[in-house]
Amino acid sequence: MLKTYPAIATDPGVTRQVLSHSPELMVVEFRFDHAGAEGRLHSHPHIQSTYVESGRFRFSVAGQALEVARGDSFVIPSGVEHGCVCLEPGTLIDTFTPRRDDFL
Repeated sequence: MLKTYPAIATDPGVTRQVLSHSPELMVVEFRFDHAGAEGRLHSHPHIQSTYVESGRFRFSVAGQALEVARGDSFVIPSGVEHGCVCLEPGTLIDTFTPRRDDFL
């Protein structure tokens, strides 16, 4: 069954929208409206894969800097501290395994 979830403001200039999920997997869209918008440093027990649909971002993953742009993707292991700063407005598509129940 197809279900639609609302976009939710998470930080200034950042929205999150759950696109689909099952107990084992979740797909989420993060939109960054302007340069300088941030996804604050955090960690969680889920494995995360990030795909850059558009824009440009500087990530910190386990203290290492990583600059990514449209078409790039990478995996963040479980429990690793990470966050990002938007360099050019755009959209990230994140998948999480298992599902992030806190997003529902």
